[in-house]
Amino acid sequence: MQNCRGNGITLGPTEQLEDLQRCNLKIIQSSDTFRFGIDSVLLADFAPVRKGDKVLDLGTGNGVIPLLLAGKREPGLIHGLEIQPRLVDMARRSVALNGLTDLITIIEGDFCSPPEALVPGSYDLVVSNPPYLAAGGRLNLRLEVAIARHELKCTLADVLRTGARMLRHRGRLALIYRSGRLVDLLTAMRAEDLEPKTLRFVQPSSDQGPTMVLVLGVKGARPHLNILPPLVIYDREGNYSREIMDIYNEKGSGEEG
Repeated sequence: MQNCRGNGITLGPTEQLEDLQRCNLKIIQSSDTFRFGIDSVLLADFAPVRKGDKVLDLGTGNGVIPLLLAGKREPGLIHGLEIQPRLVDMARRSVALNGLTDLITIIEGDFCSPPEALVPGSYDLVVSNPPYLAAGGRLNLRLEVAIARHELKCTLADVLRTGARMLRHRGRLALIYRSGRLVDLLTAMRAEDLEPKTLRFVQPSSDQGPTMVLVLGVKGARPHLNILPPLVIYDREGNYSREIMDIYNEKGSGEEG
């Protein structure tokens, strides 16, 4: 174990401290468990957080989305729910490391039976980067990574059911998901009275089809879907596109229909 910058936060033998490149925020990551990817960064940028919002991140992993939201928005309170104890511990240490314990609380618990600390109908915004893949088929050998990617501990329906229950009327829910499962996502959202209002496809390059989709739903809203221009990750030279660079440079902003 190593002490982190003399502030009492310790790092395990496989853990590293990484710079989020936003407001001097740092995050603890491990080489042998879940590591956040660009999908989390895109969701944090897309999510329409308003000043003073009470926010819930379902399946927070190592806490990257709460940290990113805290670094670029002015939410009033952020709760992150995570079922895996090791990731809960890493997320809590990252929150403490950044001095954000008054803003962010990481809660250990299950989507299917949320802990009492989560009060139904009290959140302005719910965000989630849920498992994309069905439970069947080949799984990652590392269980913690498999749980993050596959519907082993929760299904999409579980995420949306809990999200809808936690939101106030006209509260917002933002997700990123595999574009190939878009029909499943939109159908399941409407089943929970979460009306899809804004949709944006994410594609690797301008000449490739989308691989991910960002969707914003509003609880109890009337039907009307606003489809934004696609977000392209790489330019023709294989570098990050201008918009992706703007997102990493804190210039991106969420959209709401």
